[in-house]
Amino acid sequence: IAENFILSENRTYLIENFGDDAYHYAYGTLSTAAMSSVFYGYFRKVKDAPPLLFKGPVPLGAKVASFMCLSLGLGMASQIPPKIQIPVEFVTNNSADENNTIATSAAAEAVVGPAPPTEEGGGGGWKVRCPFDFTDNKDTNSPVHGLERISRHPGLWSFGLLGLGSAFLVPSLPQRVWLAMPTMVALIGGAHTDSRFRRGMGGELSEEYDKVTSNVPLLAMLSGAQGNVIDVLNDFSSEIKPLNAAVAVGTAGLWVMSKGRVRR
Repeated sequence: IAENFILSENRTYLIENFGDDAYHYAYGTLSTAAMSSVFYGYFRKVKDAPPLLFKGPVPLGAKVASFMCLSLGLGMASQIPPKIQIPVEFVTNNSADENNTIATSAAAEAVVGPAPPTEEGGGGGWKVRCPFDFTDNKDTNSPVHGLERISRHPGLWSFGLLGLGSAFLVPSLPQRVWLAMPTMVALIGGAHTDSRFRRGMGGELSEEYDKVTSNVPLLAMLSGAQGNVIDVLNDFSSEIKPLNAAVAVGTAGLWVMSKGRVRR
């Protein structure tokens, strides 16, 4: 955290005096060294180290907390790939139903070829389609959309929440602290990035976007910064990829269940 903070905060000064290439070489070298030391410390000093917070099965409260963190972390990560959809659908000859398939027809034909025509006057039939929907339904008229409603830094917080969720499942206190550190990286790193962008260093953060989003997950959504909370949740539910999120939550549940068992 300190290495990233110092280098990025002095980015302009370092580039002006030493050049852009030298700055990035130094940044990459120091970041690699820092991460190597972190992993060395984990495997040599931290993993399974005492004191232990519990013995035997993982406590129920820890499993619940882990499931919530992992579900949110994996759920945010699941929104990055294309939208998953059921690879078959029933198509009727009604124009209303036809309109619902136009958005995905191009992607479907690219993968499985055009659908066979239905018989005139028939009630429709099953059509194979691409299991991924590559269309983009982002509303360009809205200042915030999808994962941006949760946090300005969904990538950082997804990583942080995965670490925090994993931390609840281990008995070793030093190991738990180590696994929770990505959350601190997201909190401090995200806040520092926002600070630099507000000052025009390395990026921009408009006042309008700043007001309706937050670094801490869900803060802007639940505080009313984006409008009525119920309306915001309804909008958010229509903007996310539901099957992707369902797969993420299911994966989180299976992971917690597998870690909660006592292996004989």
